[in-house]
Amino acid sequence: MDDRKIVKNKSQNIILENREKLSISGVEHLDSFNENLIIIETLQGILTIKGNGLDINKLNLDDGNIVVQGLVQSLAYSDKDSLGSKGVGFLGKMFK
Repeated sequence: MDDRKIVKNKSQNIILENREKLSISGVEHLDSFNENLIIIETLQGILTIKGNGLDINKLNLDDGNIVVQGLVQSLAYSDKDSLGSKGVGFLGKMFK
């Protein structure tokens, strides 16, 4: 319960410019990435970014910032628990 209070006090910002440049603050961990999918852990939960030609131009986990270039098609949040056990993995959930 106290963890949620701490999370709410920290801010997270997302700036999307022309669907081609995505700047995100409040990043805690980069889980996986390729040119079509990026999954990051943020202060507000797991953020899944889908698109084409996605490339990470800047990543600074000390500051909690990431900049992504490419055509962004969708952004979706889920709870941190949704990553589930590492045994199942992301692909296991996709093809469930």
